Amino acid sequence: MGLNLDDKKAVVAEVSAQVANAQTIAVAEYRGVEVGDLTVLRKKAREAGVYLRVLKNTLVRRAIADTPFAGLSEQLTGPLIYGISTDPVAAAKVLNDFAKGNDKLTLRAGAYSGKVLNKEDIQALASIPSREELLARLVGVMQAPISGFAVVLGALAKQREEAGAAA
Repeated sequence: MGLNLDDKKAVVAEVSAQVANAQTIAVAEYRGVEVGDLTVLRKKAREAGVYLRVLKNTLVRRAIADTPFAGLSEQLTGPLIYGISTDPVAAAKVLNDFAKGNDKLTLRAGAYSGKVLNKEDIQALASIPSREELLARLVGVMQAPISGFAVVLGALAKQREEAGAAA
């Protein structure tokens, strides 16, 4: 059953709102993927904060017109599932990770920072650590000198105690 005009306008408005805040759009062809597998994919997307939805390509073209993602319009053919995220790597990572375990889901294209990405670009983007992972690494690097300094102070204090006890 097709959508009526009001439903189409609502979908375009919803997608436009997502695109307005997005940094990345990743697109994959889902032909042959079973419903249960799509449910698992949707759950993973929700957990990662990715807006994931099967949409009519014509409605997406309208939603991304006059946005930095407009160049993606030429790639929107066939049965596609769209991942839209505010995190630069989340949408690519969710779709890429799922495609590794399910050969029926095929990465097609994407867009990031005003540039249209091909399948290899999406895979490369997916390999970048997420913002949270990078922040955790940064905190670890920043804490290393402090904890090393504390260990040295502790060793010096112990050495002085031993020297004082021996004298």
